[in-house]
Amino acid sequence: MSHSLAFPMYAVNRADTEALRQAVRGLLLARGVPVGASSVPDLLAHWQERDLILSQTCGYPLVTRLLDVQVVGCFHYTAPGCEGIRYRSFLVVREEDKHRTLADFRGRRAVCNSPDSQSGYNVLRKKISPAAVEGFFSSVAFSGSHRQSLAAIRRGESDIAAVDCVTFALLQRHEPALLAGLAVIDRTPLTSGLPLITSRQTSPEMLHAIRDALRTLVSAPEFRETCSATLIAGFSEVTRQSYSQLLD
Repeated sequence: MSHSLAFPMYAVNRADTEALRQAVRGLLLARGVPVGASSVPDLLAHWQERDLILSQTCGYPLVTRLLDVQVVGCFHYTAPGCEGIRYRSFLVVREEDKHRTLADFRGRRAVCNSPDSQSGYNVLRKKISPAAVEGFFSSVAFSGSHRQSLAAIRRGESDIAAVDCVTFALLQRHEPALLAGLAVIDRTPLTSGLPLITSRQTSPEMLHAIRDALRTLVSAPEFRETCSATLIAGFSEVTRQSYSQLLD
């Protein structure tokens, strides 16, 4: 049986993401782990596949909806705002509002990528606690992606969004025009980065092989260019416990 492998979360540049997938696929095949093609029409269904060998999810779905998957570990990213396995979000507004603070956006319009996003929604909830997001802002729209949230702010349809710092750095590299006229007014506290997961059906031996493959990915010279293109600088094993604070 071949297993499903995908990196759906930071696919700003499709070619770079596919190069990463192919590199990991080759490393897994070399360790006796059969990997087939993977389509990701629905993220939640993909993350819950019985034959999932490796994917990347968000910490908030991990602790609220993906209670059966195994956590493999977490990449380290080189994006500004990251430290080791930890990352943060930036609060993004139009340039004309760059002198304002979050408190000034009470009664204005927020846009989030999705209600199950740690970096786009849950961080806003924590930032404005104890007020509810819907009570603090006049409206909260869900755009479907960080990219679409930024586009909505540029079009004047929304006023503020939380965007994770890795996505922000990738967009700066590949789609700088999307960020023209926008400004960062604040940064959220650090939290554990996007977890790499595998099915609960994955055996301990196979889990060991996956982690070994990822350690090779971030250390072998032949993968340096692939990792650099996707801002990956390292890998650490982490457990589900690392994400428990997201429910606070």
